Amino acid sequence: MTRLTRREWLAISATLAIACERSQRSSDTRTPRRVVSLSPGTTESVFAIGAGSRLVGRSKFCDFPAEAAKLPSVGGFVDPSFEAILGLAPDLVIGVQGPGGRELADRLSQRGIATYFPGTDSFAEITAMLHGLGERLDSSAGAKRVTDDITAQRKAVAKALEGRPRPRALMVFGLRPIVVAGRGGFPNEMLTLAGADNVVTSERYPTLGVERVLALDPDVVIDTTGVAGHKTEQLHADLPGWKELRAIKEHHLVVIDDERVMRPGPRVGQGLVVLAKALHPKVSIPS
Repeated sequence: MTRLTRREWLAISATLAIACERSQRSSDTRTPRRVVSLSPGTTESVFAIGAGSRLVGRSKFCDFPAEAAKLPSVGGFVDPSFEAILGLAPDLVIGVQGPGGRELADRLSQRGIATYFPGTDSFAEITAMLHGLGERLDSSAGAKRVTDDITAQRKAVAKALEGRPRPRALMVFGLRPIVVAGRGGFPNEMLTLAGADNVVTSERYPTLGVERVLALDPDVVIDTTGVAGHKTEQLHADLPGWKELRAIKEHHLVVIDDERVMRPGPRVGQGLVVLAKALHPKVSIPS
């Protein structure tokens, strides 16, 4: 067996020490300290998992929690200011999949800035997004707590609605033109879990004419356009042909202006409870 000289041992020890130091530096930089978030859902999520102190910038649409609104804005998600983002010196930029996301991620990567743009178009993807943020921001325990809450709220709704009749629903995002929720995607899943069946069979977010809406004949219309309640009812009544809709005649119009219902993020379980209660007002659903 070959014996190492003292000089060789010292050389090896020095090499190992340098390697450990480099490894520690690499480990330190692996957890981002300056994060810019470009979507309301990811901004909420960072705060919800307990990593809000790492946020240094947001999109102009990020308004919850209140602390988020105090952060510098870098513009919208589709058209953020690249210079404003760089000016905040982030080591991680987050958002969701959407228009311009891939191009922005590529430009940031060229500058050595890490990005995370996950899908959030289903409960499963929202859960994965939360865990992904937890892993990146050293907040896995916080992410698990949030996702456990979402799971508990889903189960509570499912239990409360078990065996209940399922109304045929039309979820509306716009009235001029009429834009609705189709099959596939997050809004359709919310409808299904909230105890309703979507009357629209086409994919994603189709635009429909009044004649088509009349033919679909939903039991209930869910308006998510964000207009104040009584004004929304008047708007529906004034739309040409719309007042002939059975759901409107029978006053089965549900106005949803609660952002939790349509914002894929940590409060999605709460949003599901809100929607389920609106669709099934006589059913006791724990919040």
